[in-house]
Amino acid sequence: MPLPRPPRLYLAALLGLLLAGCGDGRQDAADLAPVPFHSGDECHVCGMLIDGFPGPKGEAVGAGKVRKFCSTAELLGWWLQPENRHDGQRLYVHDMARSDWNHPDDRHLIDATGAYYVVGIQRPGAMGATLASFGNQADAERLAKAEGGRVLRFAEIDQAVLQGVGGDHAHQAH
Repeated sequence: MPLPRPPRLYLAALLGLLLAGCGDGRQDAADLAPVPFHSGDECHVCGMLIDGFPGPKGEAVGAGKVRKFCSTAELLGWWLQPENRHDGQRLYVHDMARSDWNHPDDRHLIDATGAYYVVGIQRPGAMGATLASFGNQADAERLAKAEGGRVLRFAEIDQAVLQGVGGDHAHQAH
């Protein structure tokens, strides 16, 4: 005896569930977008209030969790710890070519992994000197030339670079 055919309603419902499952990935991607900084936000590393300091900030956005950092150096130092490299997290920093140094504009948060970083300049940040982040190489090179720094990419930054940015002062502040 042949099996009865499922009614079209059941097939439509099954197809709807399958299509709804496909949309979950798009929702997750939207949840990983940069998040504005707010008064009262604390640095994930040092616990300092973020909004009172000049210079670029950073954040790590994961599924259901946003970690904010008072400087690019704090974000990158945290990221370099193997236990913090979670799959699916996105890292963001301010594009300082499009922001005032004293008041970074959250509308210009960019992918930290694709940014250009200027190290070796003496502009103030939350923990002393910091890495100036840029979305465009020419902007980064212009600042490096004007202030005696050098331009690095995300993959070139390690703990030795970060220790040279803030010196011992940055680590003593923790």
